[in-house]
Amino acid sequence: MTATAQLGSESATAPLAAGGDTPAKVEVRAVDKEFAGRNDARAVLALSDINVVVGSGEFVSLIGPSGCGKSTLLRLIADLLAPTRGEILVNGHPAHAARLQREYGIVFQSPVLFDWRTVERNVALPLEVLKLDGRERDLRVRRALELVELSDFARHSPWQLSGGMQQRVAIARALVLQPSILLMDEPFGALDEMSRERMNLELHNIWRETGTTIIFVTHSIPEAVFLSTRVVVMSPRPGRIVDTITIELPSTRTVETRETEAYFELVTRVRESLRAEERRPSSGDRVRAEGLSA
Repeated sequence: MTATAQLGSESATAPLAAGGDTPAKVEVRAVDKEFAGRNDARAVLALSDINVVVGSGEFVSLIGPSGCGKSTLLRLIADLLAPTRGEILVNGHPAHAARLQREYGIVFQSPVLFDWRTVERNVALPLEVLKLDGRERDLRVRRALELVELSDFARHSPWQLSGGMQQRVAIARALVLQPSILLMDEPFGALDEMSRERMNLELHNIWRETGTTIIFVTHSIPEAVFLSTRVVVMSPRPGRIVDTITIELPSTRTVETRETEAYFELVTRVRESLRAEERRPSSGDRVRAEGLSA
C-alpha cells in the first residue's frame, strides 16, 4: 500500500457530482460529435446529447455496439478530439486544460511499447519527457512496476513478455504520472479469455489500492460488470446513453464473485438493456457485445 499511495491524487476543489456528495472528476455536458464527410460523403453524427458525470474514485465502464462512439467519447474526455457541441470538464477544468496539466493517463488496446527500451525504460519515458529528476523518476518507476507486479521483469525487453504482461507495462507507464483519472480503451480486447480474467482481477486490485478514477471502454458484458461501480449503456450510432446501471457487488471482488447470483443477475440486466436498444427500429446494426446471446 505504501508504494502506491501517491498514485491516485485527488483535487480538493473539484465540483460535486450530481445526485451525491462525491467530487466530480469528469463532467460531459450535452456533447455532440460530428465528423465531417470527405469527397462528397455526408457528415457522420457519432455522438448525440451525451451527459455523464463520473465521481471521484468511481470505475465507470462504457459498453455498446461496435461503432456507437465509446472510443470517441473517451478521446473527447482525453482532449484527443474536440466536441462539436457541448462541453467537457475534468477536475472542474476544460478537458484541454486538464490534458496540459497531465491530470489523466491513457491506456489503449495495443500497449505500444518500444522494443529497444527495457520495461523500466518504457515506463520511465513520460517522466523523461518531463525531465523529472533522476532519483524521483527511478522511485516512481519502481513503485509503478511493483503495483503491476513486474518488478522482476524491469530489465527485460517487451518482446520477452506475454501479451498480458505487456499490457501491464502500459498500465504502469500510465500510472507513473500519478494521474487521478485513468482512461482505458479496450485494453484487454486482444487477450485470450483466461488472460483477460486475470487482468480484470489485477486491474480491480490496482483500482482499489490507488483510488484512481477509471473510465473503461469494453465490448464485454462480464468484464464491465466485474470491474465497475456503474455501467453506461450506449445506443448504436449516433451514440446516446440509454441506461446507467449501478453495479451492487462487494467492493472487493475475487474469482468467486463471477460465480454469485448477484453477478449473473447484473450481467443479465446489462445484456437486456443492450437487447432492448437493439430491438428499436432505429438501432441499426446488431449489438456486437460479448455475452449478448442467451
